[in-house]
Amino acid sequence: MYLLRNLLSACLLMLPFAVSADLSVNINRADSEALVEGLDGVGPQKALAIVRYRQQHGPFRRIEDLALVEGIGAKTIEQNRAKITLAAPEKNKQ
Repeated sequence: MYLLRNLLSACLLMLPFAVSADLSVNINRADSEALVEGLDGVGPQKALAIVRYRQQHGPFRRIEDLALVEGIGAKTIEQNRAKITLAAPEKNKQ
């Protein structure tokens, strides 16, 4: 019983790490749904604006470039800085 309780406690302590490890959002690959789900303060309209901007201007080079998207300000960027990744979009494989 003691071993089971310790094992359960260890699993519960590790849960936040397991959850937070998968919370990053690649703003150069994410669709609008993933942007809404993954970023704080980004609803459907802002997510669509991010996708449209990316389609028109190419991939983001810096996190700060999100401020070029209408409706995205410094506060939203700072709120989400730790969640954002910038890997380039995958090339079509043919």
